[in-house]
Amino acid sequence: MFTIEHEFDATVVTLVDDGKTPLQEDVTVHVTESAILLNQYDPRSDRTVSITLSPEQWRDLTAALDLPEGVYRVP
Repeated sequence: MFTIEHEFDATVVTLVDDGKTPLQEDVTVHVTESAILLNQYDPRSDRTVSITLSPEQWRDLTAALDLPEGVYRVP
């Protein structure tokens, strides 16, 4: 399951793990013109862990999800 919210300066997608247990914490994806920020709460450290991707890294990641093993360059 996921939700999509459009804010003033970003689109926020929340990914909810509704699969079989053990379930993972929700992941939020904040998309702006200059960066994509992925956040997930870590209960072991009681902190939110963040990863920031450039739009180009995000493009490559989404392309990689549909490709077989190998080395690629997206034009």
